[in-house]
Amino acid sequence: MTDYEVSVQQLNDLLTDDNGDFCMPSRDFNEVYPGILLGNEYRLAQNVCWKIAAAAFTHAIDTGTGIVYHGIPANDTDDFSLSIYFEECSDFIEGALAHKGGRGRVYVHCQKGYSRSAAVVTAYLMLRCGLDVRAALATVREKREIGPNDGFLCQLCQLNDRLQNEGKF
Repeated sequence: MTDYEVSVQQLNDLLTDDNGDFCMPSRDFNEVYPGILLGNEYRLAQNVCWKIAAAAFTHAIDTGTGIVYHGIPANDTDDFSLSIYFEECSDFIEGALAHKGGRGRVYVHCQKGYSRSAAVVTAYLMLRCGLDVRAALATVREKREIGPNDGFLCQLCQLNDRLQNEGKF
């Protein structure tokens, strides 16, 4: 086990209910931060012009719908390096939120809106909103049941340590 300022176990403790259980999302999507909707692959939230998916497709603009898509090829496994996409996804989310004079919205999803997409939104809150990993995860968890896998939580711990060492929070 690697020493981080915050441990994976501490983060898992934040994500469980009072019985220590993880809960699956009760809704298709939730607005977890102003303008950021986190959800599953089955539902596209209304009035969203930008969409980011932790799935296997690339950035494209669908001229038929006007939706700007940005996909990342991400597997939901402990050994997948999702952190290589944290900055790229944060840039995309930031652009989406700035769209329409700062009133833009973005739909971030993976298969269930539980692990990959939750980790991406958490990284955004850390990188662009100055939240540490605990506060970022708690912010998302307050609005939606999430459970990034331990590998993603470890990568968020690494990001937390880096940002803390850089004096970002």
